[in-house]
Amino acid sequence: MNWTDALGRTVEIERPPRRIVSLVPSITEALFAFNLGKRIVGVTKYCTEPADGVADVPKVGGTKNVDVETVAKLKPDLVIANAEENEKADIEALAAAGLTVFVTYPRTVIHATMMMRTLAEITDKKDAAAPVVAAIEAEAALARAADRDRTPLRVFCPIWRDKWMTIGPDTYMHDFLSSCGLQNVYGDSNKRYPEIELADVAARRPDVVILPDEPYRFRPKHVKEVAQAIPEIDESRIHIVDGKDVCWYGPRIADALRRIRTTVWGSAPSL
Repeated sequence: MNWTDALGRTVEIERPPRRIVSLVPSITEALFAFNLGKRIVGVTKYCTEPADGVADVPKVGGTKNVDVETVAKLKPDLVIANAEENEKADIEALAAAGLTVFVTYPRTVIHATMMMRTLAEITDKKDAAAPVVAAIEAEAALARAADRDRTPLRVFCPIWRDKWMTIGPDTYMHDFLSSCGLQNVYGDSNKRYPEIELADVAARRPDVVILPDEPYRFRPKHVKEVAQAIPEIDESRIHIVDGKDVCWYGPRIADALRRIRTTVWGSAPSL
């Protein structure tokens, strides 16, 4: 069967793959959630979830420096990559080695659920994936209903500190935060990941600040640093959160929506 990936390429996958290499941490987590653990023969060193599942799976380098030779030696019948998280040169090298490479690139919560449905179809795991995707869709619907009659909170969410970098539009994190009832104060940027000066953030009047612990490991000491730069915001409105919750587009989305919404609003919507 032919599938169209995020690069617009037609990828022929004749039968459900039996040997899969995942180069994307959140997708690795999704594949295990779909009960595909026994078919996963390679992952990156950043594929850390589920911890017990990936512990003994061969590692093929990092997301930005995939060891193409190691991947080829694993003889996968499917390699799953991401257009942003993996290097274009590595993706091209894997394809040139004769491997079947399916490239993903979700930039919204909706796109993430669509991607998971597609991967479930490719791997013949639609039944296993259905409750995972349904939970995300239900949680997202609850969030939309809760936000219908209230003004979004303005949020600043950096992802790096030296130099300071944050998220702009057309990114998964931007859309995820929007799904949490938050308005990204750098949502008007002409860059997807703009470099900024912390001193300039105050002028954008954030109501809340989220400091994820990845990709940069923000820690309690950074709360005071941010509070000093934004004197109008109380430290109680500066939250350190699990970075996976805001940037991993896999089976954790439903729980992540509840956790982040509870953090910033005090509660999450419920039935």
